[in-house]
Amino acid sequence: MTHGRTRRGGPPAGSAAGAPDGGSGPVRAAKAGLADREGFLAWAMLLPSVVYIVALVGVPFLLAIAFAFSDVTTGDPSYDFVGFRNFEAIFDDRVFWRSLVNTVVFTVITMIFIVLLGKVLANLLVADFRGKWFVRFLVLLPWTTPVALSTISWLWFLDSIYSPVDWVLRQLGVIDTNVVWLGRPSAAMASVIAVQVWRLTPLAAVIVMAGLVAIPRDIDEAARIDGAGFWRRMFEVTIPLTLPVIAVAGLFGAIMTFTDMTVSYVLTRGGPTHSTDVLASWAYFRGIEGGDVGQGAAIALFLFPILLAGAIAILRAVRRLESQ
Repeated sequence: MTHGRTRRGGPPAGSAAGAPDGGSGPVRAAKAGLADREGFLAWAMLLPSVVYIVALVGVPFLLAIAFAFSDVTTGDPSYDFVGFRNFEAIFDDRVFWRSLVNTVVFTVITMIFIVLLGKVLANLLVADFRGKWFVRFLVLLPWTTPVALSTISWLWFLDSIYSPVDWVLRQLGVIDTNVVWLGRPSAAMASVIAVQVWRLTPLAAVIVMAGLVAIPRDIDEAARIDGAGFWRRMFEVTIPLTLPVIAVAGLFGAIMTFTDMTVSYVLTRGGPTHSTDVLASWAYFRGIEGGDVGQGAAIALFLFPILLAGAIAILRAVRRLESQ
């Protein structure tokens, strides 16, 4: 009986069956130690991002700097240092200055509308109503659709002959003839801005919505108890608490607008008469289609200092808001 109880109770201490547990302890501890090292995990997590940035941002940026001081063309890829000759040429180019002004106007107006409409959409998306998931899907659809594909659809919407927008406006009695959205300078710029706002507003709405969800409900309930109405809660509670998030949404919109050429290129190819050319599109036209890689690189380099200054200004404003 004693022997049977011993067998049923498991192998005695120190037997061969207990050896694997004792032997695997150091190995398991070594593996756990490697996985728990913060320095190792930090580099392991950051390495893919670092490789991506170096390969797709750092290397092209250094090549752009090198090409900007050379006479490289698509017909003659040999490298000859020419100093600031390319910069002198683009400073004498009226289209360059117009593209610079268009880029600033395009970015500022687009960023204002993105922030305002993104805030409105975010307030709608956090509200409780039936079918909210479907509305969120429709709101995110412009952002998830490839930009070239969605812009081509707008190219049909704004067609000078078959535009459904013009047809609706004629039926409503707003206009008598077609507006020719992409054939007049002011209308073309307004169309490019409208498409860009339509494309980037969902991203801003999602960012602002995350900030709205993070606001403690106690603060809103206390404001309601104190008798604050919707607009008072909006301007005295919601907006001040979400200003850093709104600034981040504006920063993302500014970066994506300032460096984007797809909407302008697909809709108008910079026309009419360069009225919708931006720095990115003009750099492409000069460097790739025009064949002057050196001048195209010099034009593209102007994107960096302007964008860097704007990003620093917005980030400093965000830091001040967070410290208040």
